[in-house]
Amino acid sequence: MTTHGSPDYRDSGLEFPDDFLLGSATASYQIEGAVAEDGRGPSIWDTFSHTPGSVVMGDTGDIADDHYHRLDEDLDMMKGLGLEAYRFSIAWPRIVPTGFGAINQAGIDFYSRLVDGLIARGIKPIATLYHWDLPQPLEDAGGWPNRDTAYRFAEYAAVIGQALGDRVETWTTLNEPWCSAYLGYGSGVHAPGRTNGADALAAVHHLNLAHGLALTELRKVVTNDPDFSVTLNLHVVRPGADNAGDAVRRIDALANRAFTGPMLRGEYPADLLADTVGITDWAFVLPGDLEAINQSIDVLGVNYYSTATVRPWDGVSPKQSADGHGRSVGSPWPGSEDVEFIAQSGPYTEMGWNIAPDGLEDLLVSLHEQFPAQPLMVTENGAAFPDVLEDGQVRDADRIDYLRRHFTAAHRAMERGVDLRGYQVWSLMDNFEWAYGYTKRFGIVYVDYETLERTVKDSGRWYAELVRTHRIPA
Repeated sequence: MTTHGSPDYRDSGLEFPDDFLLGSATASYQIEGAVAEDGRGPSIWDTFSHTPGSVVMGDTGDIADDHYHRLDEDLDMMKGLGLEAYRFSIAWPRIVPTGFGAINQAGIDFYSRLVDGLIARGIKPIATLYHWDLPQPLEDAGGWPNRDTAYRFAEYAAVIGQALGDRVETWTTLNEPWCSAYLGYGSGVHAPGRTNGADALAAVHHLNLAHGLALTELRKVVTNDPDFSVTLNLHVVRPGADNAGDAVRRIDALANRAFTGPMLRGEYPADLLADTVGITDWAFVLPGDLEAINQSIDVLGVNYYSTATVRPWDGVSPKQSADGHGRSVGSPWPGSEDVEFIAQSGPYTEMGWNIAPDGLEDLLVSLHEQFPAQPLMVTENGAAFPDVLEDGQVRDADRIDYLRRHFTAAHRAMERGVDLRGYQVWSLMDNFEWAYGYTKRFGIVYVDYETLERTVKDSGRWYAELVRTHRIPA
């Protein structure tokens, strides 16, 4: 650990380099709305959110923040905040409504207007190809456990890459494939809501393959000189007992090395294959796959919110499952049913996640040690708190404190030699928080879901000052 600075990570005055890219992030299904307009097809999240019992309060993304109809207003808001970059995702069902075949020009036109609007306002576009809205017809054909989905994703990447490949600053293939695979097909708390460990592991591989194939297609069609990227929600796994070493190793394999292994080393970890041999024989990994997956990337996106603490389960006492991903009938940890996630000390965000800025520093340093030549970027970090709009203001001091401490952690990692290129705060505005619906607010901009009026929170003004000065405000 660093030997200077406040032990609670509440430093101020720390400066970031001029070329350190400061922005904010969103995802298509969480903000756009207009789910049945201008040729967009249904996604697995449309289906899932309309399935009774799947989402808190029965909320859906049908309207969300209505960003689709408020594009210029939202772009002006970003400019007002001074954002240097905006990380958004493209809805696959807007571009290729059935997942393959016919292309929807109206969808391409929307994202073209978005990218042009960003550039006109001096904001660098960071485009994510997949933030979980798989076209429903592809799920009906098997979803991510089906190898064909990876090929369809590569075709979609070629289409949108051809359309926007002269203007996008950074292309990110996938956002958090861990969630897509394990929460979508293992625990079932995310769309499509399936609960099968073998399917989850097949999905892991086909998402990895989709990443590699998409990069190959993008490189064929882009005409500017963009960065190529992927964003992973790498878990900071800590031991909760003296004998927890093997539990940490198992969860690290499933959560982290299942993706960094093939993507950055061209191999699946042998211990991951051994841990899961009772679930799958990994026969879906075909000759040539690992070479296709192992593409050089310009930046590795890192999403960080909290840590996890594990230990072996004794098989007798009630099993703790405080992994931060919600209770479910299925497990997001196939092959590790004898590992328990124990409750961690607070304070917590409204998601129930522990606030641990040291975990971000540890994660960035660990990645730098494992992959010393790989530049990194924080592509999501933020917190949900019970925000209240009073007299036109949202006084979210807890969020400011959270961000200040995590920016301090990032700065300390850079002092320790980490090549960190930027930081995208989650989220630009309050939005549809997946299975939690509209009950959790992550935004630095408040959204009134009745009127859809946007109000910049105190944290938004604090962040605007950080962006303007590249210095952590007091």
